[in-house]
Amino acid sequence: MSSLGEELRKILRGEVDDSPETLAHYSRDASLFAVRPQVVVYPKDAEDICAAVRFVDEKKKVPKTHLSITPRAAGTDMGGGPLGDSIVLDVTKHLHRLLELDAIPGAAGVAGHAVAEPGMFFRDFDKETKKKGLELPSYTASRELNAVGGMVANDSGGEKNLKYGKTARYVEKLDVVCADGAVHHFKKLEGEELQQKLAEDSWEGSVYRRVRALISTPLHRKVIAEHKPKVEKNSSGYALWEVGDPSEGRAGGTPSLNLARLMVGAQGTLGIITKIWFTLVRPKPYAAMTVIFLRSLSELGEVVPEVLKHEPDSFESYDDHTFTLATKYFFEFAQQMSAQGQFALGGIVGLVKLGLSFLPEVWMVLSGGVPKLVLLVEFRAETQKEATGKAQALAQEVRQNRTHLKVRVAKTKRAARKYWVVRRESFNLLRKKVVGRRTAPFIDDFVVPPSSLVEFLPKLEKILSRYKLTYTVAGHVGDGNFHIIPLVDPRDPGVRKVLDELSHKVYDLVLSYHGSITGEHNDGLVRTPYVEKMFGKEMFALFHEVKSIFDPQNIFNPGKKVGTTFSDAFAHLDLPVTTADKAKKESAPGR
Repeated sequence: MSSLGEELRKILRGEVDDSPETLAHYSRDASLFAVRPQVVVYPKDAEDICAAVRFVDEKKKVPKTHLSITPRAAGTDMGGGPLGDSIVLDVTKHLHRLLELDAIPGAAGVAGHAVAEPGMFFRDFDKETKKKGLELPSYTASRELNAVGGMVANDSGGEKNLKYGKTARYVEKLDVVCADGAVHHFKKLEGEELQQKLAEDSWEGSVYRRVRALISTPLHRKVIAEHKPKVEKNSSGYALWEVGDPSEGRAGGTPSLNLARLMVGAQGTLGIITKIWFTLVRPKPYAAMTVIFLRSLSELGEVVPEVLKHEPDSFESYDDHTFTLATKYFFEFAQQMSAQGQFALGGIVGLVKLGLSFLPEVWMVLSGGVPKLVLLVEFRAETQKEATGKAQALAQEVRQNRTHLKVRVAKTKRAARKYWVVRRESFNLLRKKVVGRRTAPFIDDFVVPPSSLVEFLPKLEKILSRYKLTYTVAGHVGDGNFHIIPLVDPRDPGVRKVLDELSHKVYDLVLSYHGSITGEHNDGLVRTPYVEKMFGKEMFALFHEVKSIFDPQNIFNPGKKVGTTFSDAFAHLDLPVTTADKAKKESAPGR
């Protein structure tokens, strides 16, 4: 064991591992990056985390000491968020309990509460909440793999965002180990309770005072108001625009400050979450879906507002590449359908049953070609009749107004499941089945105003067409959030150049429409270099100040949100480095 590992083993009750196999595993997530840590720690409890933070804080009092802690849950991040070159702290081994769960009988809106540790896998959390008819609706497409701590750290969202919003909406309170090596309880404070906190002679009181001063200065208020995201979904930067109004009596409001909201989406850069208080909803039990097949992206301009007028619960999409991929890998797709309960019978009977369920789509392709975009519009209700009626009403309106469009109604959740599997499983099929190529999630989570899609998507397609890439496009079309996953040949020496050029072109286009570089995947290594460009120098300076207030020694997950240049990020790409790349890195410190 390394000397660092030996020192940590003396002060921690949890396991400490620096074996080559473990370090290799924790050097990767679901991104294109690889960063090898020095050691991996599995803390037993919050006190173990406190001890680790105090250890690093003491070590960093010696100038130029390079130590940090990067918290990690399930490691499903697609942007390099849980990668660090020092101490990686995995909370899934021990901090994975559901501590409390209660339902509010007959309640609308917030219908229950849960308290969980960050390492609890969402699939286990969901299983328990479902027993009481409750749900955390901000779950992601990786719901079978991810943990709730990662959802909070990234402010994740998913297919239900249109109606229910992202994870931040459901986080009431947090316990967080901060830079002083102690656990702090963060929640919304207002009125007298806030005044008492601001008056405290303590580390926490100082943090509240400094955050209050930061966001209440007139110039800073103006900067925050002008540069907060203009779209409904955003996970980039620190959410200063949602922390509250700490000014006494302004506009007759009650002063408030919510540091828990600042921690949500901070990607472990301000402290390490040890306990989460969630609010839960009671989902409507029945669902039906209207499926609309578009021949051209130009049709979105009229179809999107028409759909949104019907107030669906979900409004998703996938493209012709995804459709073709599902067809090409039908047998693997069938296995996913079977695993998710789409058909009960296995073997040849099950495959025949699945094949028959797709006959309408097969005939549509044979008679008119592959659709350019497939729109999935889901409605939920208290009865199946009501849900189906909503789906049929939209279908009827679309058919009347646009007779050339193909429209289908899946009258039950079971009938709609095949479309959901195509939407959710395309990324996994890309990763597993295309030989010699790697998924490259680097332009995978941008957001633009839905009203701009008719202009934006053709421009995006024109940019992508200049590169010889296989890719899929899937997205939350209802809020303008799209995931583009290209495939690249990792042995191709030109890949780095393509990634560099393409990412700048795509994000420049996104920002020209006042969009966001990430709606739910967060900044990580892949997007941190773009944060200043998205928010501007003045707002970016406020982000630096936030980091300084909470983490003056740069202990927590350095290089995420702030502190990473383009050359820094590209140095961690898990791709071959060419002579030209090396020369470029040596001559250019960043872009």
